[in-house]
Amino acid sequence: MALMKALLLVDIQNGFCPGGNLPVPDGDKVVPVANSLIDSGKYDLIVASQDWHPPGHGSFASAHPGAAAFEMGELSGKPQMMWPDHCIQGTLDAELHPELKSEEIDLIQQKGEDPRIDSYSAFRDNDRDASTGLSDFLEDQGVTDLDVCGLATDYCVKFSALDALEMMPGTHVRFIEDASRGITPEGVAAAIEEMRAHGIAVIKSADVLRE
Repeated sequence: MALMKALLLVDIQNGFCPGGNLPVPDGDKVVPVANSLIDSGKYDLIVASQDWHPPGHGSFASAHPGAAAFEMGELSGKPQMMWPDHCIQGTLDAELHPELKSEEIDLIQQKGEDPRIDSYSAFRDNDRDASTGLSDFLEDQGVTDLDVCGLATDYCVKFSALDALEMMPGTHVRFIEDASRGITPEGVAAAIEEMRAHGIAVIKSADVLRE
């Protein structure tokens, strides 16, 4: 059977880049690397996820009186990191980075729309209950190989890669390290270790370009 290779660009949005409401350090540095992957001709399909929160989303510290951003709180009875308001639907903060070659993206999968639960993964919410439908779409397209990259390594990228592995059995999943950035060095190291432990290959963009 012929390989069907797809690239998943996770949350490369203004909100997670310098100047955004929840900036990942050097988040904008992933854009030229992502564009080189888009232009490489190595992928049959290119998809992207987009954090798309309604105003007052339950993961926002502002939705909880007395809560501060970046402290642990609770949402729907479960532990939840409290975030600054970010990637609110229809705002500039939620738009894909303007230099990302968005016109080449075949599908933009929005996530995080339910105010009662956060959704780090591009595939399902953090309760692992409601699916976004992305896995069905990729399987319907016949995807056999999926490369994952974007923002942030220690949150949405990691959970997207792990969910791809679980929800698309038999798919070969890889994480592209230099096309991703994380919130903390410790978080990135732990995320990479966890992905490797589950059998996700950790590669560089140059490895893709050489194939």
